[in-house]
Amino acid sequence: MLPGLAAATAAHRCSWSSLCRLRLRCRAAAHGCNERQEWQHLVTLGSLSNMVPSSHPYICTLNQVKSYSTDVQKEGQGSQILRVEKVPSFDETENIGAELKAPLIKQEPLQVRVKAVLKKREYGPKYTQNNFITGVRAINEFCLKSSDLEQLRKIRRRSPHEDTESFTVYLRSDVEAKSLEVWGSPEALAREKKLRKEAEIEYRERLFRNQKILREYRDFLGNTKPRSRTTSIFFKGPGKVVMVAICINGLNCFFKFLAWIYTGSASMFSEAIHSLSDTCNQGLLAVGISKSIQTPDPTHPYGFSNMRYIASLISGVGIFMMGAGLSWYHGIMGLLNPQPMESLLWAYCILAGSLVSEGATLLVAVNELRRSARAKGMPFYKYVMESRDPSTNVILLEDTAAVLGVIIAATCMGLTSLTGNPLYDSLGSLGVGTLLGIVSAFLIYTNTEALLGRSIQPEQVQRLTELLENDPSVRAIHDVKATDLGLGKVRFKAEVDFDGRVVTRSYLEKQDFDQMLQEIQEVKTPEELETFMLKHGENIIDTLGAEVDRLEKELKKRNPEVRHVDLEIL
Repeated sequence: MLPGLAAATAAHRCSWSSLCRLRLRCRAAAHGCNERQEWQHLVTLGSLSNMVPSSHPYICTLNQVKSYSTDVQKEGQGSQILRVEKVPSFDETENIGAELKAPLIKQEPLQVRVKAVLKKREYGPKYTQNNFITGVRAINEFCLKSSDLEQLRKIRRRSPHEDTESFTVYLRSDVEAKSLEVWGSPEALAREKKLRKEAEIEYRERLFRNQKILREYRDFLGNTKPRSRTTSIFFKGPGKVVMVAICINGLNCFFKFLAWIYTGSASMFSEAIHSLSDTCNQGLLAVGISKSIQTPDPTHPYGFSNMRYIASLISGVGIFMMGAGLSWYHGIMGLLNPQPMESLLWAYCILAGSLVSEGATLLVAVNELRRSARAKGMPFYKYVMESRDPSTNVILLEDTAAVLGVIIAATCMGLTSLTGNPLYDSLGSLGVGTLLGIVSAFLIYTNTEALLGRSIQPEQVQRLTELLENDPSVRAIHDVKATDLGLGKVRFKAEVDFDGRVVTRSYLEKQDFDQMLQEIQEVKTPEELETFMLKHGENIIDTLGAEVDRLEKELKKRNPEVRHVDLEIL
């Protein structure tokens, strides 16, 4: 049957070719030209479809050929380009019949390979289905009980706290579903939250009305240190220096006021005011020291160590206003209205005693600063100029100014005794006021710099940076900031570029390769590949978090002064 069909097809093609040639001759005879001229005429007019029925595949293809076309280009005002396309010539049509007689060629089916692409998920502006929350938040925010949480899925996660390695969390979606199950509807849950909020506000108001309960409440939360520690801070270090200075300056202030009342000396009045301001400022420093050792709370997460700088800043302002201001005022009034003075013998005796006591306090402050500078590995002068220990620094400067002030006052009073001219005494008051102004300006400047967030020593920053860069999981460190928080506490922050290969290898070292190979071999579909990648991708992210924790602990271990470390992944 098939050979017969092929023969019939070949005969049909041969007859079709003969028909085409016959029609071409007839048209040529009708127009009075030969076959070649008639063919060119048909090609020019694009009338090849009139020769044969257009149902034939080859003629259908020729029917789509155009001999001329125009393209309009948007260049300048526009131009038309005549394009001549290739069309079959008369000689080429001689072989049309032979080509049509050729057997049909079976074409290969077209194979299209479709690339598998994971569809992007739209999570929307708010997506909390995969969030974890702690048990405390679940109880407080969703008004649940501990017994309600026992029925939920428990997930162990890496702890953000240094004292624990892991802790239990819950899926937020499970907690929300449980809260709706317990309370029935979101509206009922909102009403319960409102009632608990009102009860909490009322409870806080009762606490503030009762001071005893308030103190017990703070002790329970750990907002303050035990009293024994607050008291012990004044028996060593800067606290000891401040307490010694308060006692000595208080006595000096008392005796200097007695001498001024007896003699009426302007210089003695300036020294009495100087001792009074020193005593008040040192009492303020004691308050700052006691506040600076409080435990950090939610309102002040980095603690209260800056209270020493704040107290020292206020002390500097107090010295300027109370000490320098009154001394200048009394000196100027003495110049404008000089008054005769009584015997200065008692004044000299009190100044001599003040010189000895102030010198002793100065010696205590110098010894404490030398010890602290040695512990920090810094020169004494640099340690003082950068105000690393603000409380002791204030005592040092105040006592230095006190010793120099006693010398200035004694000198000017001696000149007044020798010459009988009270103007020297008034000049002494102006000199003491100027000295106090210089000290106060220095204290204001250094403590302001510290409160603005001063960087630690460049050598120390370099040491911390090298410790991170020498770790194999770190490629580079950028945007390093190390800030002195006071009391020898440092906050370190850096952008870390981690080596993904090292982190991934750290994760793979803890895996069972045989089991992982089996999982890979079982992957046949894009969905299974997605599940495999999500599982191990999440574990690699957890490994990266563990690397960050390891580096933070290493920094704190090798540098005890570093208390807060913020490593951001670049």
